[in-house]
Amino acid sequence: MIPKNSTHQASFRDPSGYMFHDGTTLRRAVNPIYFPQYEKLKSSGFFDTVIKKGLLIPHEETSVSEEQIILTPEPIPFITQPYEWSFEQYKHAALLTLQIHKYALSKGFILKDATSYNVTFHKGKAVFIDTLSFDFYEENTPWRAYKQFITHFFGPLILAKYHGTDIFKMMQTHIDGIPVKLIASLLPKKTKFSSTLFTNIHLLAKMESKHSEDYKAETKVAKLSRKAQNNILDSLFGYIKDLKVNEATEWGNYYDKTNYDSESFQAKKGLIREWVMDLKAKNLIDVGGNDGTFARTVSDQLEHVMVTDIDPNAVEYNYYQTKQNKETNMLPFVCDVLQPAPGIGFNNTERSSLIQRLKEYAPDVTMALALIHHVTLSGNVPFEKSAEFFAKFAGHLIIEFPKREDSWVTSLLVRKREFINHFDFYNQDGFEQGYQNYFDIVKSQPIAGTQRVLYLMKRKTA
Repeated sequence: MIPKNSTHQASFRDPSGYMFHDGTTLRRAVNPIYFPQYEKLKSSGFFDTVIKKGLLIPHEETSVSEEQIILTPEPIPFITQPYEWSFEQYKHAALLTLQIHKYALSKGFILKDATSYNVTFHKGKAVFIDTLSFDFYEENTPWRAYKQFITHFFGPLILAKYHGTDIFKMMQTHIDGIPVKLIASLLPKKTKFSSTLFTNIHLLAKMESKHSEDYKAETKVAKLSRKAQNNILDSLFGYIKDLKVNEATEWGNYYDKTNYDSESFQAKKGLIREWVMDLKAKNLIDVGGNDGTFARTVSDQLEHVMVTDIDPNAVEYNYYQTKQNKETNMLPFVCDVLQPAPGIGFNNTERSSLIQRLKEYAPDVTMALALIHHVTLSGNVPFEKSAEFFAKFAGHLIIEFPKREDSWVTSLLVRKREFINHFDFYNQDGFEQGYQNYFDIVKSQPIAGTQRVLYLMKRKTA
């Protein structure tokens, strides 16, 4: 019998089964109600094929009984949420969902759930992680997860095209997808002249309003041939594949305007590599790591590397590089340190907060390079408070401190105008005092040719 308190907080909605913690291992229990589908998916070779194609997370059958079948999925180091993806990541997650449903349809199955939370990024690409999201296809019936796909994928992507990728943050307050009526209301009127957008958003919103007024209409079972359903899938796939977003950001080309010269840049890289290798780290997160330049200095020595940044273009370029270089151990995602993703959903635990996920990830090394001056001077966050943030998940911290003489710091201080004297605390002594509330300073090294100092710190034990 599986203890109730071991059930995963996000796994309670599906009668087919649930995820649970078995010590440090995450497993999936399949309930008897889903046995017929599971056995057919297994015996037909469907699972083998989609796993081999890299569409579905691999799993092993751990035990079988009349009460439950236990599966052990391949471990995923870190789960990112839709509101932490770049535009291309969101696109690829949507295309994966359509691809896996279309293949299921060709084999006599359907994808019964099309929530964006069933996709994450693992080994450099999008992967579907809900093994029990498939059901038998019934002839001439529509895709019952179609509206869910629109509210979780198509709608957010179209909104991002017109309003920028900040729109993805709406998924934090709409865990069941952005309502179709809301999507339609936020789109320009000209989108009604697009056959794809009119049919899949505006007309759907109109039908939804009509059905909510007429309860009987909602009970009618629509008919749709398999061919017609495939045509819809192809139309959505083609439209999404060609989608682009155009938003200018401040940090997308950060390293083109850095105040490092070539020698200083290489010296900083060398110092980071030396310190990380001395720690014999297996995993690392670079917070505010832009396009992953410095994380790549050590990525060849690590099992898993994560790079976060507030700038979607920087994350996008990093993601592009991971695809081009086939870097299966690097995971880029969007993160605003001043507003890390909260816990959302039922009991605020259905989707864990970023800090909770980072605690569980437990990076051997956390890097914060060219970040602290922005957090302190742009965000008005005292040193002790930012140290508290890092201490929640960082065992070892490599952090860079730009002195007051640094050109970026000077620029940020000038913007404070009449409040500039309030930031007299921004100096090396103040920084060290603030961080020593939570960390011991192991090493510090000025970066030659700059007004910056690199620190290696170790979290204090309670």
